[in-house]
Amino acid sequence: MLLGIDIGGTKCALVIGNLNDKTEIDIIDKRVLSTDRPVYEMIELIFQTAEILLAENHSSTDQLSGIGISCGGPLSSKKGLILSPPNLPGWNEVPIVEMATQRFNTTVTLQNDANACAIAEWKYGAGRGFENVIFLTFGTGMGAGLILNGSLYSGTSDFAGEVGHLRLSEMGPVGFGKSGSFEGWASGGGIAQLAQIKVRERLQVGEQISFCNSLDDLPKLTAKTVAEAAHSGDELAIDIYNTCAEYLGRGLSLLIDILNPEVIIIGSIYGRARSLLDKRMMQVIEREAYIGAREVCKIVPAGLGENIGDLAALSLAVVSKYD
Repeated sequence: MLLGIDIGGTKCALVIGNLNDKTEIDIIDKRVLSTDRPVYEMIELIFQTAEILLAENHSSTDQLSGIGISCGGPLSSKKGLILSPPNLPGWNEVPIVEMATQRFNTTVTLQNDANACAIAEWKYGAGRGFENVIFLTFGTGMGAGLILNGSLYSGTSDFAGEVGHLRLSEMGPVGFGKSGSFEGWASGGGIAQLAQIKVRERLQVGEQISFCNSLDDLPKLTAKTVAEAAHSGDELAIDIYNTCAEYLGRGLSLLIDILNPEVIIIGSIYGRARSLLDKRMMQVIEREAYIGAREVCKIVPAGLGENIGDLAALSLAVVSKYD
């Protein structure tokens, strides 16, 4: 039996599953908790809920073969510490691995959420069978998990893969605390910012916008609302996604040139808006990336769909079995 714990700023998910012949992870059951308590009260609730979840499924902590904990960074996978993630106020140097090991007496693995998703996609999703894989979150933000030469690469201090911090232009939407960053141009938050800029320009000269009626509605703009308008043929919405695709292509070109991957797997927004992004993105890659690297690299959507967060945590529970 495997236990996965996915710790987020608004909710935590606990998932139990089984490894099926090392080819698939079967999800057995799941509980979701609001992250609404002080840190150590929250951890105790997580542990208690895990024990209840196991008991309800006719299992016990003695039958656990591993626990995987996925959490937003920063963290130290080597020391087993959660280190003050911005979406988890008060979670300062939390020894989560030590606490879980003492409570459940089994192997515990901690990784940031992008690395966990990279492992899940590599072993059970669109990266299966490849040795050099990049996974990009492309959700609210833009982070990456790197599988290089058949192993997770997390860097000296667990900051490898923070591609959202790369600056792609001097000015532009803000992401990862930096204007013009990869995350600023290519993320849910960045698309919303870009939409606000472009829509404001049109509204202030009296144009009508199909997906935003007034300046007061600008804060309501999201990547999803813009995508829906683009799919309906709205020219401004299409232009917004073309701009995102331009910088997505630039960012991918850098990764292709530096890391020479076999496959880049892109999650979340890319899977839902691929038809709005691919043409311009590939044009940029063909223009910018070295031919010998780009020709051997596939770019595909995540294969695990809406279950990726659950399978990411569970994948960490078995990652040691692949070493």
